[in-house]
Amino acid sequence: MEESRQHLGVRGALERNFGYAWAAGIAMAIATVLFSVVAELPIRDPDSLVPGYIRFPAIVLGAVALDVVPRLVARARSRFSTYGETLRAILRERWTRAHCLFALGGVGAWYLTYATFRNLKSFVPFVNSHNWDTQLRHLDQELWFGHDPAVVLHNLFGTGWASHFFSGVYFVWIGLVPISIAIALVWTRATTAGSWYVTAVAFDWMLGAAVYLMVPSTGPVYTAAQRGQFDGLAHTYNTELADGLWDDRVAVVGDVFGSGTLQTIAAFPSLHVGIMVTICLIVQYVGLARWIRVVSWVFLGLTVLATLYLGWHYFVDVIAGAAVGSVTVWAAALATGNHVGLRPKLKRESDQLVDA
Repeated sequence: MEESRQHLGVRGALERNFGYAWAAGIAMAIATVLFSVVAELPIRDPDSLVPGYIRFPAIVLGAVALDVVPRLVARARSRFSTYGETLRAILRERWTRAHCLFALGGVGAWYLTYATFRNLKSFVPFVNSHNWDTQLRHLDQELWFGHDPAVVLHNLFGTGWASHFFSGVYFVWIGLVPISIAIALVWTRATTAGSWYVTAVAFDWMLGAAVYLMVPSTGPVYTAAQRGQFDGLAHTYNTELADGLWDDRVAVVGDVFGSGTLQTIAAFPSLHVGIMVTICLIVQYVGLARWIRVVSWVFLGLTVLATLYLGWHYFVDVIAGAAVGSVTVWAAALATGNHVGLRPKLKRESDQLVDA
């Protein structure tokens, strides 16, 4: 009985403190170091312009300010002499030592998995030289009755305004992930819900990196057989991003040490879709407002269309991404105690979601 109690205590501590997200990050860090040593590859900071260890804490601190400042203004109003006392009261109420440790632990675990994911993704051309683009395109054509999905969407939506619209969708996603992490760690006091989501995203990075290494591919926009399909699209920021990523890949493959950067091209599976599926499932299980659930699922649909239309991914990448996002939500539910038997279910206990 005592051993059982001790086991539950250890497991509970891991569930509450992102233990399994940290475990995923540590496993990925070990893999990163091993590949680096065996294949003689450099390990790099994934964000050369603004380092991630500065950017992500800054996002969290900004979210803290957005959590605190409106409350400060609303409570103190125009009585400037009370601002100091009111601020201290809000910090005692909203930012206890336990919640500060929760937020910092979540950011740390998530960033470790993110940084190692970016390096493992960059290692793909050196670790596995096989390319699966031909097979993936063939599967797409089988599923789309002999057609390429991108061409079908170009014919359906045109190549003018749709290029700008889907480019915008793609870039909204880029900002969505760090913002959603900040929301999960800052604006909710349901720590079980926050730990579930952050752990699921960490698992997304881990599983995504593993599949990238096993099934290397570049995506339709970069293959010789399909590249011309995207020449007619209007010039957008997405065009510049695609060109820039290819330049980085050529530089890294040509001189992995001298390039000073990472290559970030890998198509199978689509983690844009995978992480959006994770978000959609989490907001469903957590029971957020109906409009949030609807917007999440609509944005998932737009993300699928954008990633196919712009040529980042094959349709089978989308299917695989959806599978990754679903599996990681389930695995993270088990890892964070948010389950009944094997069925995901938010463990509410005394936690309640609160509005920002």
